[in-house]
Amino acid sequence: MKLIIASNNKGKIREIKEMLGAHFDDVLSLREAGIDLDVVEDGKTFIENARKKAHETLRLLPDCAVLADDSGLEVEALGGAPGVYSARFAGEGHDDKANNEKLLCALSDVPDEKRTANFACAMVLSRTGMPDIEAIGRVYGTILREPHGENGFGYDPLFYYPDFGCTFAEATAEQKNTVSHRRNALDGICEKLSNREM
Repeated sequence: MKLIIASNNKGKIREIKEMLGAHFDDVLSLREAGIDLDVVEDGKTFIENARKKAHETLRLLPDCAVLADDSGLEVEALGGAPGVYSARFAGEGHDDKANNEKLLCALSDVPDEKRTANFACAMVLSRTGMPDIEAIGRVYGTILREPHGENGFGYDPLFYYPDFGCTFAEATAEQKNTVSHRRNALDGICEKLSNREM
């Protein structure tokens, strides 16, 4: 059975191919599968958005397995915000810089010890006639008062990971991928696939 990854993010696809390739005959991105699909992410949680992307893709490719994910930043002092709005925290059409500036502004009066946060990733593996396999991965850190580092994207320059002693934007991609929320969610999917949990 082919696995379709409901994404065209090259880094994400490479990582998933490495981890799930042994479970499927082939692993393809949406583009490689010839699918042009833009799913409206209107769920209230990451898992709802991931399910919707998986199910809408599966309807187009019922003979394949589909893996979809949704992820973002949850800041404890903001009640879990930006959450599912992470990519558009500063509004539609704004970029990472604007999102980071809004986050810093929202946390301006929050003391360092209360700036805890986590990146969360929900993944859903869907196959026709079978129950979904779902997993949620998280990685925990704190939000700094100014950006550091040039690597990564999104909120990486503000997300300080204590075990590395630096932000995700200062870490290498290889370092980040060993502990990331996506890696943790993928580990969960792999474990359930290996155990044939259906």
